[in-house]
Amino acid sequence: MIQYIVRRLMHGVLVLVGVSIVVFSLIHLTGDPTSVLLPLNTPEEDVEIFRHQMGFDKPLVVQYGLFLSRAVQGDFGYSYRHRRPALPLVLDRLPATLKLTTVAFAFAMLVSIPVGILAALKRNTFIDGLARLFTLLGQAFPGFWLAIMLMLIFAVKLRWLPVSGSEGWKSLVLPGITVGSFIMAAVARLLRSSLLEVLGENYILTAHGKGLNPRQVLTWHALKNAAIPVVTVGGLQITFLLGGSIIAETIFAYPGIGRLAFQAISTRDIPVIQAYVALTAVITIGLNLLVDIFYTWLDPRVRLA
Repeated sequence: MIQYIVRRLMHGVLVLVGVSIVVFSLIHLTGDPTSVLLPLNTPEEDVEIFRHQMGFDKPLVVQYGLFLSRAVQGDFGYSYRHRRPALPLVLDRLPATLKLTTVAFAFAMLVSIPVGILAALKRNTFIDGLARLFTLLGQAFPGFWLAIMLMLIFAVKLRWLPVSGSEGWKSLVLPGITVGSFIMAAVARLLRSSLLEVLGENYILTAHGKGLNPRQVLTWHALKNAAIPVVTVGGLQITFLLGGSIIAETIFAYPGIGRLAFQAISTRDIPVIQAYVALTAVITIGLNLLVDIFYTWLDPRVRLA
């Protein structure tokens, strides 16, 4: 197990190096970064001074080395808009996004698991068809459209929930449903297909033949094996929540890192964008490692391999 974790950590380091190259490239996508960072009417001598102060007159390899040395220490520069260090600014918004992500993931699991199990147990019945239609709509509706519809119905018309902000748990309901709906549908469909495959295995038939309680067979034998692909996809989908939260946080004016990233992209606040991408990459690698460890518990063959 230790060797497996160490190997996964080494892979994570390589991924972080690749992400650092992508983050560094963000500032050079349009050529000379000074054309983006300075007004168009800036005098040429001021442009040259700024280029020298920022180190943009040095070779790209040297610039990347300097960027990497600062990034390892958590220094991504100062936000052009907020006049604050970029990484602490993103970290200040992270708890709000983690709270929203937790609500969205809880909603997705609480709905998808019962729907997936029920659809598998009631295969080819009206209930199964209704469940498949429900999951299809969950994946088909665009996030921005669903957010607007939820806002119009539950916030504007019924006035049950707030339109925007982050005051209390009610502010998390609509954005949480918006972010978690796609994952809910994906997990429910995957769990249904996985359960149908497992329920036809010989060891399930043997368990029934021994006279075990159907609930015990489902819980202790079928679900554990059917959960292997679900855990993998579900763990990967958590990282999707971080990216998907950009739409929900922007529409509902929720003060998380997604909305901060959207504002940074709109205003070309490159240090904030770099800090956001790097932090998201670290979280993604950490979550993938946890999923891999949990995966080895569900399927020891992975650990033995």
